Amino acid sequence: MRCFFLLCCLVACVAGSVRAQALLRQADRQFDNLSYSTAIDLYEQTLNRSELSEEERLATLSKLGYSYRQVRDTQNAERVYRILIGQLKQYQNDYVPCYLYYAQALASNGKYKESQEIYDRYSKLQQDDQRGKQFSKLYNDVSILSRNPGNYKIEFLEINTTQAEFSPMYYKEGLVFVTSKRPGNALKRVFSWDHSAFLDLYYMPEAAFKGETVASLGGASASQRKKRAKNPRTLGEDDYTDPTANDSRTVGFNTGAAGPYATESSSETKRFGGTLNTKYHEGPVAFTKDGSKVFFTRNNFNKGKYRESADGINKLKLYVAEEQKGSWGEAQELPFNNDDYSTGHPALSPNDKMLFFASDRPGGFGGTDLYVSSLKDGKWSEPLNLGKDINTKGNEMFPFVDDRGNLYFSSDGHPGLGDLDIFYAQLTDQTAVKSVQNIGEPLNSSKDDFGIVTDGARMLGYLSSNRLRGGSDDDIYRFKREGSLYACRELTIHVFDNQTKQPLGNARLDLDQKDVQDGKRQTQTDGEGNIRICLDPESDFRITAAMTGYQSSLLGFSTKGLSDDQPLRLEIPLDTVPIQPKQPLKSKVRGRILTHTERLPIDGVEVILRNLCDSTVLEMVTGPDGSYEFLVDPGCEYIVEALKDCMGTTGARISPAANATTELTMFRQGDIIEIDNIYYDLDKWDIRPDAALEMDKLVALMKKYPAMRIEMRSHTDSRGSAVYNITLSMNRAMGAVTYLRKNGIASRRMKATGYGEGVLLNTCKDGVKCTEAEHQRNRRTEIKILQVE
Repeated sequence: MRCFFLLCCLVACVAGSVRAQALLRQADRQFDNLSYSTAIDLYEQTLNRSELSEEERLATLSKLGYSYRQVRDTQNAERVYRILIGQLKQYQNDYVPCYLYYAQALASNGKYKESQEIYDRYSKLQQDDQRGKQFSKLYNDVSILSRNPGNYKIEFLEINTTQAEFSPMYYKEGLVFVTSKRPGNALKRVFSWDHSAFLDLYYMPEAAFKGETVASLGGASASQRKKRAKNPRTLGEDDYTDPTANDSRTVGFNTGAAGPYATESSSETKRFGGTLNTKYHEGPVAFTKDGSKVFFTRNNFNKGKYRESADGINKLKLYVAEEQKGSWGEAQELPFNNDDYSTGHPALSPNDKMLFFASDRPGGFGGTDLYVSSLKDGKWSEPLNLGKDINTKGNEMFPFVDDRGNLYFSSDGHPGLGDLDIFYAQLTDQTAVKSVQNIGEPLNSSKDDFGIVTDGARMLGYLSSNRLRGGSDDDIYRFKREGSLYACRELTIHVFDNQTKQPLGNARLDLDQKDVQDGKRQTQTDGEGNIRICLDPESDFRITAAMTGYQSSLLGFSTKGLSDDQPLRLEIPLDTVPIQPKQPLKSKVRGRILTHTERLPIDGVEVILRNLCDSTVLEMVTGPDGSYEFLVDPGCEYIVEALKDCMGTTGARISPAANATTELTMFRQGDIIEIDNIYYDLDKWDIRPDAALEMDKLVALMKKYPAMRIEMRSHTDSRGSAVYNITLSMNRAMGAVTYLRKNGIASRRMKATGYGEGVLLNTCKDGVKCTEAEHQRNRRTEIKILQVE
């Protein structure tokens, strides 16, 4: 009897193992066929059985987590990857990507600190993938992407249904968008990937949604939810209609997962394009500026022919159709399509000469990259990859180009809030990238955000997101900008000891915003010598750093003209104060500020006096007589500077003296300044050693005013022919410009002109006998101020 019992147990165990293996094989087949929704049910059943080996259980968890990831169920993806990572005993190469997927799921679910920890682990295992370090750095303080939520108003449009709507595009006073709904009793064929319906193009006139009531961000109104609930389900409108015999494996970009809900549709929407829609995926689209051509994405199915890649997958392709008498003509494939990889998501430049798109073609940086093709002689060129500044090891897709030629796209490879985030890139020549920025909240969220269309100033636009229903369905949102494009400019100031390089905690920082009443504020650094502040955009500031025992530091800072919203950093070194005996303040430094040419007093000049003993600074503003006066320590020397818009000065170094007055001149555009002691030997144009000291002063002046441009003017005496003297003076001017360029001054800031003997300073013209000293006076170099700010 006992033997019979043991035999029954053995048979039961074998039978259980056979059933587990059968379930696992079914699940793997569905997984290999990209039928992730079906694979999920089978893998869950398999994991509920105890007959799996440890290796089989890990592999099953890995595929289950990936399946949840593909159908955008990040909550379950997090759950499964948490179990899997917890069961990995040591580094196993096959499971390294699971750390990345786990970190991405955590971020999508808003768990940024946990995500940072997993990204750190992934970075150690996969050191050649910079995503680990980049995302970890962002998640150390993700608030950097949440600085301007009040600058945008986000509206949930009532054209949305319980199905997927996304990727809107402007077209003839309305929007063309992508959706998985079907009208009336139309048969809804489903995509086996996630049991969502295949996608079609729909059109909504602007009048249907321009003034509509919208639900605020975060959820639909009660009346809206009630409206959806009472709509009956019609025949063929479920998401699980059996596929037909013509169905095959297809692949698309981010279709969204639709649940089994009743469909609500607006009577104003209608299917777009007639013959453009087929029984497979269509969209997104792009239109030429005049609306006469449409570029659109579709599965590899055209003119009744269905094609697959070598591995049996129906890929995406780009097509173009031309409007003919009110309807769209026959769709034509673009020349760079291929049966073995996907090409989709078209976007046109403002002049219709550049076509941007996404593709997983070989030779890219990651999953899907962005490419551009140029229209030349009526033909589209071989696509060019937009490069490593745009493309990553992740996925870049859904490009859009605004009316100023700026590129928007979505990516899960650049650091963001989770899943797909929308990024903004300035293109210097329609292909070269100047900068890439995450546009932050509220346009981005922890879920998928993509398919944006907007104007060059980002004042009004539309975007797609699945943020409302936990990542299940994609919806279209309208946004309006109600504040500055950049809410504030984040600045981190680091104060440190200039000798030891150690941070200075509790250093005092005085911030003075110019042209703003009550624009002064005071703060201090933390224990690491840092302080992070948020500055108003398009403003000028004066920052003073001070600490007991150190010389204070005064510098200007401006947020004007910055073309991105990336955080800024400012390093301020402080020098210790030399120990000197104190002396009573009993001397005066006085003087006048005059124009360089007319020698007239200047009103409203900000005069700054810097003590060279302890770096303390005194300031005042001149009156109508241009005079200034300071009470100072007689034992120190001082530097006096003058500040006024569109004027400049060389400054002066002075020592206090009884009744001494220092006149400081300021030059402006058009002034001509003679440089002392810039003389040349007869028939020579080399800079003499005695002239190099003066040239070095000019180098310092050019560096002091980085926007200043000058004309270097060279003159000769009257000896020699006029033609020879013109050549000689031009060589001398070029010699001076060359000297400046070798010392770091850009060539574009200088112009060289030779005047020969045409502008003499005395009577030593041809036929007049003069001394060598009188001729030397005419062999000189001057500068003319062409621009100063």
